[in-house]
Amino acid sequence: MNSDLDILRELIKDEALVTTKEGWNGKNFLELKERGGRNTSEYKIKIRNIPEDTIAIKSDMFPPPRNVFRGNRGECKRADFVIIARDGERNWIIYIEMKCGKYGQERHIKQQLQGSRCFVDYCRIVARTFWRKPGFLEEGDYQQRYVSVKNIGMDKRPSRTIRKPSLHDCPENMLKISAPRSKGIWFKELVGAAN
Repeated sequence: MNSDLDILRELIKDEALVTTKEGWNGKNFLELKERGGRNTSEYKIKIRNIPEDTIAIKSDMFPPPRNVFRGNRGECKRADFVIIARDGERNWIIYIEMKCGKYGQERHIKQQLQGSRCFVDYCRIVARTFWRKPGFLEEGDYQQRYVSVKNIGMDKRPSRTIRKPSLHDCPENMLKISAPRSKGIWFKELVGAAN
């Protein structure tokens, strides 16, 4: 087991965690759910073949610092989820923003992804300070990935598309997934298996 993940499990409340489940094929998966807005119901995506050593955090539960920051540049935004995993070879941090429809300006999605990165940075400082773990979530030990998923659960879905302009290791190059299949998205798609 990864000691960073053990600390996160101790640090983060259960309500803010998404538990991995075992599928019929013996492989783990995550079901990421978001509550809908006024005109939409709950929507979800499934991430398949998740490594056993994984933690998923509902990063948008971390309260935005609106009482301190002005929010003019998106610094109070958060993406929906952060997945931290070890697949046997590499450590991964994946930031995910989900949209039920096609809505969401790309600029705002980038800010949400950046806000979740700040949340992870905050967790780093807390563990390094209060757990006295100077190498906790060491940036050089983790590959970062940024993902936007839109058109979730659409009745008349367009063909599933994954657009990857380049390595999605920053919000500006986020992986864009549209209309994911109900079967789910493979973990290796999120991290870029060829990388």
